Amino acid sequence: MDSFEINKIIAAVLMVALIVIGIGKLSNIIFYVEKPETPGYSVDVEQPVLTSAQTAPKTTEEKVDIASLMAMGDPVLGEKVFKKCAACHSIVKGGKNNIGPALYNVVGRKVGIVDGYKYSKALSGYEKEWTFEELNGYLLKPAKWIKGTKMAFAGLRKEKDRASVILYLNQNSDSPLQLP
Repeated sequence: MDSFEINKIIAAVLMVALIVIGIGKLSNIIFYVEKPETPGYSVDVEQPVLTSAQTAPKTTEEKVDIASLMAMGDPVLGEKVFKKCAACHSIVKGGKNNIGPALYNVVGRKVGIVDGYKYSKALSGYEKEWTFEELNGYLLKPAKWIKGTKMAFAGLRKEKDRASVILYLNQNSDSPLQLP
């Protein structure tokens, strides 16, 4: 096939594209419809009556009773649920960092201080410790609890699973913390 044949094919494709675009623009001009300023009919929706308790804005977040949450946990179940975490984290003493940092001794230590692991700016600048409450909030939805974390885990929705994992993490420590 010589260059003249290729030019004819390209010209045909471009001509079809221009015709389709042109027909679209022309049809918008020919068949222009003005939208009415007011709708043809209105639908009346009955608004529910709100009590004063319902109308008051919620300014305080729901406080979690961490003691009762920890009471529903089971370290054996936590070990099973932790298998989701084991793809990225090590839990053994002296374990190495994987995609995520090693989690041995995590309960009670400061956030973002494992040697040899490059934390996100959000975690390295987070000035708190991994308490039972912090772990519960973080495990519920990591990206929402600490905005900017690079941990791409969706979270543990079930309270019993979170409590069990926290108990399992606390158990895997040189000096486990006293339960609340």
